[in-house]
Order: sequence, then structure tokens, then C-alpha cells
Amino acid sequence: MSDALSTALPPVKRRNAELVMLLISIGITLFAMIEASLTRNGEMPPNLFLYGGLFGGLTLLAHVFIRFFAPYADPLLLPLATLLNGLGIAMLWRLFEATGSTDNGSAMDQLILTAGSLVVFAAIVYFLKEPRVLQRYPYLTALCAVFLLLLPLIPGLGMTINGARQWINLGVTSLQPSEFAKIALVVFLSGYMVTKRDVLSLVSKPVKIGPIKVLELPRMRDLAPMAVMWGFCIIVLVILMNDLGTSLLLFGTFLAMIYVATQRSSWIILGLSAFFGACALLYPFVPHFRTRVVTWLDAFSPEVFCTDEVIANNTDAFCVQAGQTSQQLVQGLFAMGEGGILGAGLGGGKPGHVPEVQNDFIFSAFGEELGLTGLMVMLFALALLAERGMRIALASRELFVKMFASGISFLIAFQSFVVIGGVTRVIPMTGATIPFVAKGGSALLSSWIMLALLVRMSNNARKPAPVAIQDEGATQVISR
Repeated sequence: MSDALSTALPPVKRRNAELVMLLISIGITLFAMIEASLTRNGEMPPNLFLYGGLFGGLTLLAHVFIRFFAPYADPLLLPLATLLNGLGIAMLWRLFEATGSTDNGSAMDQLILTAGSLVVFAAIVYFLKEPRVLQRYPYLTALCAVFLLLLPLIPGLGMTINGARQWINLGVTSLQPSEFAKIALVVFLSGYMVTKRDVLSLVSKPVKIGPIKVLELPRMRDLAPMAVMWGFCIIVLVILMNDLGTSLLLFGTFLAMIYVATQRSSWIILGLSAFFGACALLYPFVPHFRTRVVTWLDAFSPEVFCTDEVIANNTDAFCVQAGQTSQQLVQGLFAMGEGGILGAGLGGGKPGHVPEVQNDFIFSAFGEELGLTGLMVMLFALALLAERGMRIALASRELFVKMFASGISFLIAFQSFVVIGGVTRVIPMTGATIPFVAKGGSALLSSWIMLALLVRMSNNARKPAPVAIQDEGATQVISR
């Protein structure tokens, strides 16, 4: 990464601007709950002040905390995260509390998880004064990432949900370790790329078509990191754990960071060829992966959608044999189609018809009730969050922090794409969730951890440089 790309940000605090935007985000959350309650029940939400007080109070406390301990942090980060988190809570309240159906979850649970996540957010901002200290432990964080990813394979501890073995049972609750492993992986890759980027940038020989150079291949000996990463993602995550979403997310992040470090497109071409080539070879042999692809390509087929007639008369149908259908995907697409441009209004749709709508398909619920306009606002907030992270990477002085901030920003953007691409049938469904929005403690906590890291890095990038001792008028004593 060239130093010429460094773009210094103005050393201004803008905490009052953050406060105004934060109040707007809280107001949008409460307004969403009020609209959903008036539309469905014709009355104000009975616990509006409880939700408003807790959610608004917690996020305002986070603002006060930033004002004291990270005063130069980017003023957009906290309001954007609050907006996404608040919209998620409002939609969950509309799905559960407003309908009186709290068997599959509760907005209050999500609010409690938000409170716990904000405590971790504050702890990281306070204790991790210099994120570059993480550069000292690249291989330790790599071991942590591998350990977390392998935890679901332990008998008696791991849990298989919806065909994927990516959860562990902690007794009182369950946890998705891959949500935290991806952050540890970014720490490792940032430190590794800083020390190895010169080696990884070397070229063995260019590939030419006639006189035109089309590709510069890396040396064979330098392909080992990619081979290890590819093997882990394909063999462990796809074959052993059926976790296509985490595999795609981690390998995509690896390719993005190695491209940022070396600026060579050959790594992207080789990596994507190896990954999708392996997926094509595994298609006939991994049932869960084949089911994901079939429900994506033939979603509207009666034998994949699994109509009542198919269930009654065709025991050899794909959905009967596989035990999974495309009903979630198809009903989510119809729900977004019903929403049109402006949507049915919060509380005016029927998002409960989509199975597991509170998880990754919460995007379709927003599409049905807020329409394309509401979805564009959500996409704009996610894109702006990733863009601010990339600006932090450009403005940072240390190479490790540049890599770290760009890796986290790519994680937020790529995870959003993977989820929304699955819901809109652009790619197969993966089971990942939209950052800050969907139900789930692991995903929510990891999102706030990534935000805390961005807040700390932006504060360090924007704050004024220390004043040189010569400028303070002090006498310098130079001894020989």
C-alpha cells in the first residue's frame, strides 16, 4: 500500500454533530415502533418508554463515552450503527411483541443483547488505546481463530442448525464462534501482510497473449498461505461443517486483504478460480451444499418448493429427499415484490409468512413493509459504514492499522452482500446475517466489536499529531 494514498482527516471532534445524528437515529427507531403498533393494534406501544429509555439511554451513554475517551472519532460511526440496530429492534418488536407471538424470540432479548454489546464496545474503546499493539500477536490470533472455528466439531458441544454445524451449546445459551473468529482472522492477516507483503508482491513470470501482458503470476513458493486458507475453508468449513457462508466470508476477506497489500489482481483470479472450482467438484458429494445450489437455481420448481400435491404424490421429489425446500426463498421474494416502491407500512404487511424471517430474511420483511425506498436507506447506511471504515484506513499512519481498518470494512460490506445476495437470489443462501440488524447475540456482539475497533482507529487517525518539543520553546541539550 503506497504511502501516497494516505489522506489526512481534519483534526476536528464533531461530537455535537454526532449527538444530533444519534438523536435522529433514536427518533427513527421509536417512530418505527409507534407506526407498527398503530397500524396493527390501533394504539401506542404499551412499553414504548421502556424501549426508548433503555435503547436511547444506552446509545447516549456510548456517545458520552466517546466524547471523553475517543473525542476525535468519526462522528458518523455510532449514529449509523444505532440506526441499523434500532431498525432491527423495531422490526423484531413488530414481528413478536406487536403480534403477541414471542415463541421464536423477543425484541426485549435483542435489546438486552444490545446492552451487553455496548458494554463490550465501551471496554474496547477504553482499554485498546493503540490497536497497533495487536500486530505483536499475529500467530496467537490465528490460533484463536482456528480454535473458535473448530469448536462446533467437538462432540457434545457443537450444534447443527438448519444443516450447518456452526453453533456451540453453552447450556443457558448458544454461541456462533465463527462471528468472532472472523475478527481474529483479520487481526492475523493484517499483521501477516505487513511483514510479508513485499514477498507476496514478487512475480515469477508474466502471462502474455502475444505481446500483451494479461497476468502476473506470483511465485509458486508464495502460494502456501493461499493453499492453507483454501484448504481450511473448503475441507473444514464446507465439507465437515456445511458452513458455506463462513467459508465464503473468510476466503473472500483473505483475497481482499492480500489484494490491498500487494495490489496484484492475479491473487484474486487464482483464489476465486480455486474456490469456485472446488465448489463445482464438491457439488455431487456434499448434500447440504447441493441442496443450497438446487434451491437457488430451481427455487420455483414444484419439486423444490414442495407443494402439498408433491408431498402427497411424489416421495422421490427433491424436497422430500433432501428435507429442505425453497419456500423461505420464494416467499421472501414475493414479500419484497408486494412491498413495491414504498411498502405496506410498518405493521401493514405479512412478513410472518416467511419462515425464520427474524434471521437473515429480516431483509425481506423490511422490503415488504418499507418497500424499495426503505431497503435503499438500509443499504445506504451499510455502504456508508463501510466507506467510513475505508476512509479510516486511508487516513491512518501505520500500515498495520491501514490493513486492519480495510479488513474490517470489507467484512461489513461483504457480509452484507452475502446475506442480501442470498435473500434476493443473486447467490445461494448462506445463513449469515446482516450486521446490527438481524436477531442473534453472536452477530450483534461481533458487529459492535468491529465498530469499537473502527472508532478507536478513527480517533487515532484524526487526532492532532503530538507537538514537537522544539515548538514548545524548550531547550534541547545535545551531548556528544
